[in-house]
Amino acid sequence: MFPGANADPAGADYVVVGAPLDASTTFEPGARFGPRRVRHFATPFDDYDQRTGRQFTDCSVADHGDVGPTDDVAEYLHFLEGTVGDYADEETVPLLVGGEHTVTVAAVRALDPDVFVCLDAHLDLYEAYAGNPLSHATVTRHALDVADRAVILGARTGSEGEWDRAAESDVTVVPPEDVADWTPDLGSGERAYLSVDVDAADPGYAPGTGTKEPFGLEPREMRDVVRSVAPHAVGVDVVEVNDRDDGQAAVLGAKLLREFVFSHADANTF
Repeated sequence: MFPGANADPAGADYVVVGAPLDASTTFEPGARFGPRRVRHFATPFDDYDQRTGRQFTDCSVADHGDVGPTDDVAEYLHFLEGTVGDYADEETVPLLVGGEHTVTVAAVRALDPDVFVCLDAHLDLYEAYAGNPLSHATVTRHALDVADRAVILGARTGSEGEWDRAAESDVTVVPPEDVADWTPDLGSGERAYLSVDVDAADPGYAPGTGTKEPFGLEPREMRDVVRSVAPHAVGVDVVEVNDRDDGQAAVLGAKLLREFVFSHADANTF
């Protein structure tokens, strides 16, 4: 269980859903261990958040446990979409923990946001990668089948074709050096979905991820994005944490999930 997520899933305001899919990782595998590690490395966090004056254990957070993967990724995403959708129908905000970035596709389909906001080193705008249309490198492309537009924060690499797609009017790319000055451009009533790929961080801060990319974000910059987007968000995920470090990536992911809860709860009266 995610530490402090002690509410009953029936009627909770937030629910942690583990999604340990690790099917299309193209370099260093291990994302299947992400949910376990994120929960574990959240253990020593203080319950109290001085900025908002809230206790995490009072924020009505539940833990659904993990949705175990199947051999058929499309089938798995369909089942995960149903799980997330069931909670959304009860007005419970999902906190999805991957697993590879592909799990985001299920949450976006279930929640139908207007804007997809993503912290990521990669554009993830392939139509298919290595012949796989459900690769972790296709996530933003799939999100744009649902959302009206996408904002990718911290992206610093991609194929020529991806950069061409990113130049279209429904995609905004904010390079790492500009993220600190970024503020959400969300219209009245626009619903956002926030996806946090831990590889948005510079690998010096979060080496436990499958496809590292230098010259990335500092944790404080990611924290500030999470805080600013959370009040507008219908859901969040933290993905691409693996077991190839001493917990740096997992502890960052866990802390960002808590920052989301505190900021969302502070802006929304349940």
